[in-house]
Amino acid sequence: MAQLTPPHDDTEREAPATAWARAPIAVRIGLLYVLSRLVTTGFFFIAAEFSGPASRYGPDATVGTFAMGWDAQWYWMVAVNGYPSVLPLTEARQVAENQWAFMPVYPMLAQALGLPFGSWAVGALVISLVSGYLACLALHALLKSRIGASAAMWATLFFASGPLAALFQVAYAETLFLLWLFLALWAVERRRYAWLYLLIPLMGYTRPGILAFALFLALHGIHRWFTRRREPLPVSHILHIVFLGLLAVVVGFSWQVFAAFVTGDPGAYLATELAWRRSWIGDAESSFIPFDGFIHAAAFWFTTWGFGPVVGYVALGILVIGLAALLVFEPHVRRLGVDIRLWSASYVVYLLLVFFPQSSIFRLLVPLSPLFGAAAVPRSRWWRGGFLALCLLGQWWWIYNMYALANTYWQIP
Repeated sequence: MAQLTPPHDDTEREAPATAWARAPIAVRIGLLYVLSRLVTTGFFFIAAEFSGPASRYGPDATVGTFAMGWDAQWYWMVAVNGYPSVLPLTEARQVAENQWAFMPVYPMLAQALGLPFGSWAVGALVISLVSGYLACLALHALLKSRIGASAAMWATLFFASGPLAALFQVAYAETLFLLWLFLALWAVERRRYAWLYLLIPLMGYTRPGILAFALFLALHGIHRWFTRRREPLPVSHILHIVFLGLLAVVVGFSWQVFAAFVTGDPGAYLATELAWRRSWIGDAESSFIPFDGFIHAAAFWFTTWGFGPVVGYVALGILVIGLAALLVFEPHVRRLGVDIRLWSASYVVYLLLVFFPQSSIFRLLVPLSPLFGAAAVPRSRWWRGGFLALCLLGQWWWIYNMYALANTYWQIP
């Protein structure tokens, strides 16, 4: 297995300059990123060998079929067929899964980039890989001023090698969304709000989640108001924060309007999203109710595991309280700064509001990747090396289950 541990970093103690230390940061991150991708590719090859008749990929699985599996097919359908003007229905006359659940920026960019190659898949994978590298650069820039260059480099390595690092090499929109997100968080940290007028629409039409950013901007504005004696709050900043928050809300709800206009069904988008939930709990609610997904899931999963719904509700409450305490009190997390913690809290609240947690929850937690910075703060080589090993172990576990086995209801990436 390729060795991913960065060379000695002279930002933490005096040491002679080395070729590694003299290399531009883009080159250093690029080398670590390539090594991380080689490791992930190796995991995919091993997973393809383990794939058997019971797997959804079958005994002839390849790295290419993994890359184009699951949601990649939906993005391809968006690029080739667009969005349906008539919602597909199940035999029970309920709205079936369809393309309206997937935003257009990623599949359309992949379509344009893939034209010279005659392959949408090539365009999609190039975007995922390049976006992943650029997201690593953006994450390092976001964290460096808070935790130092050395810890930021380690956090970037954890991100590039983390349990969900397979997303860098499949035709999913996650890495492109993360690039926009990290740039947006960097812009907020540097108070360069004007960049957000471009980044917010890009985020909103790449992947669901922009409403979490709207909540983050609201909390960011409230925090800046109460700390205005410590950090001046010009009128121009107030106007930017307000207008950008409104823009994020408008973009967040606009997709429902587009779906309603094209299909003639005011509830087209929400019905489409609820169709995925129905695969898990059968007769899902016909209308969206905030927090309903997590409440149903707590009962569903803990009953499935033999504990009963009450234990599930208690566990959900403990989880929420624990996450809140982590973001507020944990000293390494506090080192990341207020904005990263406010974003993390906003995104968790967003998930609690709208999502039904199942195996895809691991993938949906990837926007919390700036929290890798907290794991990188301790300077112990044993800690950092051990955490990197856990990242790689988690990555193999995820690839093995979601791609090599892929034969039961909880093995869906």
